[in-house]
Amino acid sequence: MTSTSNIDTGRAPGRRSMTRRLTALTLALCAATGASLAQTPPPAATAALDWSQPAQPLGSALNALALRTGMTVGVDAEAVRGKQATALHGRYTPDQALQQLLQGSGLEASRSSSGGWVLRPAAAAVAPAAAAASVASAGDARQLDEVRVVASRSTATEGTGSFTTDAPMATATGLPLTLRETPQSVSVITRERMDDQGLTEISDVLRQATGLSFIQNGNAGSDANSVYSRGFLVENYQVDGIPQSGSWLTQSGDLAFYDRVEVIRGATGLMNGVGTPAATINLVRKRPTDQFQANATVSAGTWNNYRGEVDIGGPLNEAGNVRGRIVAAVQDSDSWIDRYKQTRRLFYGIVEADVTSSTRVTAGLSIQKLDNDATARSGLPLYFSDGTLSNFSRSQSAAADWAHSYQDQQQFFASVDHTLGAGWKLHAGFNQSRRGYDDVIGYATAGFVDRWTGTGLGLWANRWDSKPVQNSGDLYASGPFELGGRQHELVVGLNGSRTKDEPPIYDGWSNPQIPNFYTWNGAYPFQPENPRTGTQTTITEQSGAYATARLKPTDALAVILGARVSNWSEDVDVRLFDGTTSASSRSENGVVTPYFGLVYDLGSHWSAYTSFTDIFQPQTNRTISGDYLAPLKGKAYEAGVKGAFYEDRLNVSAAVFEIRQDNLAVALPNQFAPDGSQAYRAAQGTTSRGYEFEAAGEVMPGWQIGAGFSRAVARDSEGVRLNTQVPDNMLKLFTAYRIASIGRGLTVGGGLNWQSRTYSTGLGPDYDQTFTQSSYSTLDLMVRYPISRQLSLAVALNNVFDKKYYTSTSSSYYGAPRNVLVTLRASY
Repeated sequence: MTSTSNIDTGRAPGRRSMTRRLTALTLALCAATGASLAQTPPPAATAALDWSQPAQPLGSALNALALRTGMTVGVDAEAVRGKQATALHGRYTPDQALQQLLQGSGLEASRSSSGGWVLRPAAAAVAPAAAAASVASAGDARQLDEVRVVASRSTATEGTGSFTTDAPMATATGLPLTLRETPQSVSVITRERMDDQGLTEISDVLRQATGLSFIQNGNAGSDANSVYSRGFLVENYQVDGIPQSGSWLTQSGDLAFYDRVEVIRGATGLMNGVGTPAATINLVRKRPTDQFQANATVSAGTWNNYRGEVDIGGPLNEAGNVRGRIVAAVQDSDSWIDRYKQTRRLFYGIVEADVTSSTRVTAGLSIQKLDNDATARSGLPLYFSDGTLSNFSRSQSAAADWAHSYQDQQQFFASVDHTLGAGWKLHAGFNQSRRGYDDVIGYATAGFVDRWTGTGLGLWANRWDSKPVQNSGDLYASGPFELGGRQHELVVGLNGSRTKDEPPIYDGWSNPQIPNFYTWNGAYPFQPENPRTGTQTTITEQSGAYATARLKPTDALAVILGARVSNWSEDVDVRLFDGTTSASSRSENGVVTPYFGLVYDLGSHWSAYTSFTDIFQPQTNRTISGDYLAPLKGKAYEAGVKGAFYEDRLNVSAAVFEIRQDNLAVALPNQFAPDGSQAYRAAQGTTSRGYEFEAAGEVMPGWQIGAGFSRAVARDSEGVRLNTQVPDNMLKLFTAYRIASIGRGLTVGGGLNWQSRTYSTGLGPDYDQTFTQSSYSTLDLMVRYPISRQLSLAVALNNVFDKKYYTSTSSSYYGAPRNVLVTLRASY
């Protein structure tokens, strides 16, 4: 959510021209319990706070000051135009922070009659006559009704310098709840952390988020890559809270457009309808800024990795009620893997307009173009033909040089936010996603290499391409209501989507042989001819109505009750050029998903919670006979404690969970359905149990941390481990500390990722081998130094000790060797 403005022009006779130029930036810090702005007093002017605010336009800096402290600052818009505020680092009271920001601006602050501050030219910076006129004018201004911009609190994380957020989010329940108020495990990867670690792809964030395991079987853009949480596959994705088809996100999504990534672990059927109990990934877009801002970054790294990015935003008219933002980026890179190259072209534009004092309209688009050359869906075989481990080098590629994956993702979005009165708000959002892809497939995993002659290995070759279109929308109303003499909250809404996909049908898989792998350079055999044989049309629709109430029977207790009624359908029509046709239709209607949560405040810092919800997921996996598996069904339970400290600048949590499911799809090794796809069986009585710990935010002035440990083990009804390629235990840590005493402030940081062993069975030429990747850890380091107020230099060194490890237990695909990235950033 972004701030909305209600401006009282305060016009008086003879003063119209002056008062039209006045604005005031007024924001109040919300308490952790979610009290309204009017109910929350600003902190005392004598209370010192820790600041890590970058250099930026003075108007933006004052806005950030008001946002955090609740101060009222009367600003002449012309007086601050074009002025720059220095970076603010250290410990200051709000009043001291204001004085620091005004240094060198030629402005000074004085108290207004209402107790706020009014800015005017500093006495020493004007001639005596001009100073007298300024004082006279200021005297007139103090006689006017004070002009205020009353804004709802921004939820953006950029510019906060924090690894956490104290702003509310609605991803889990539809209600705007803080991390502590949400009765589920939630992680937020903020813009500050993305920039500190040099994270540019969504898959980078998934590797860093607590409780998520990114299993990489092939190059970026490969459909063989997947994400797991709590032992199960993650299939729920959102953009700005609207459910999306998610495969393109993990395969090729870039982070340039996003302010933060929210990860809600566990089942979220209340908002998504269908889905697994693993997690929901919500990408939150950047929004226009109230003041002009611009920044540009250029980076260069190992393997000819070059990237440039610009980000410009601010008001588009003098009144400031229309604002815009554009982001553009280009990237070209090679890889540690032979022949593999990647090119990215990105553009994002958004405009928002306050069409009335109570209505805001937003519209925008994003374009991502990703070209991967010499790409493979997996690594080379793990075993030689004699059953011994192959142990290929990290640089050896499984891809033919003609193989590629080209993807073009376009999203058009619009929303309307309207204040209804009495605290109620109405939101309507729409998103259209158009994804074009063209994958020419050729990778060497068919067979096994003879260790002595190099023979025996072939390519899997095929082609996939399509242009699916998804239209999705969300409409809801939310606000407070009174019952039993107490105030509660309610949200009611509808959301749904329709996806149409019309991919061509090609002749199918072919298996050209490589004469000698040891002399292979990817150029041969040539790309096999693969003619089109028909077309398949798939239309998937889902919709649902939901309602969630947050009841407050006491000040300390919150009871969250919710329910959703969902409909889902899928129609498939196959038409072959030889005249053969087939059609199938599946649907599930009136599926009810309940939600229950309790949050009890144990004091000013700690809360205990528990939650429960149902699971429902139609499946596209087939049995060995070709039938679809029955829908996945189950229940998810969670309980834990959460803490918020240092004015919510540090959030901590601990949780235990249990997930019970029936009809879980389990792959049958080396068995296939009649259409050639992997065959599955439906496992009954499966369970996943585990626990998680997380801490994110500021542990002391200048020191940010993001740390989490998770354990999850999934078993079938007989106690047999499921999804053994996913680690049971993971530890993820990244921290950054600003040393103010070194120059303009040197920031140093480091990260450690550790995971327990993983394994896969049924491998090798006789399908009797078990491959194990032992537990391992990697260490990353970073350093950033502000060369000037506008310019900073950062260096990131990843996999410091050059650890060699597999990211898959089904093929010889390795994690990235040691690499370095240097980034130069300019801000205005």
